[in-house]
Amino acid sequence: MQPKIIVSALDAERLEILLDALPPAQAAAHEGLLEELGRAEIVAPEDMPAGVVTMNSTVRFQIDTPREELRLTLVYPRDLANTADAISILTPVGAALLGLSVGDAIDWPRPDGQLTRVRILEVAYQPEQAAAAAR
Repeated sequence: MQPKIIVSALDAERLEILLDALPPAQAAAHEGLLEELGRAEIVAPEDMPAGVVTMNSTVRFQIDTPREELRLTLVYPRDLANTADAISILTPVGAALLGLSVGDAIDWPRPDGQLTRVRILEVAYQPEQAAAAAR
């Protein structure tokens, strides 16, 4: 069973625009992301719970194959070059991270077709929580 995912309405809208703009050959490679958006609970950005991975969140996570722990910021492709230690939402692991909460794990296909388990250890920074704290 897949874990519940939560995506902000703003992120969902931006990701749908991004996916719609991809050439057909590229779009097919990102069907998993589109499916995840389709099953997500969509909430207003100000209602985003802490501990959920959103776009531009810095997240510490573990992958099982190869076993590795990483701390990366989930970004749109256009922001990849300007963000240190970033992962694009259009990579398999990046798509797997979106909407998961601390403690969640999901089996996700790697580029070679094999499955890897992705587990969220910590959301070190989430823009929605930072905005709420600034209010």
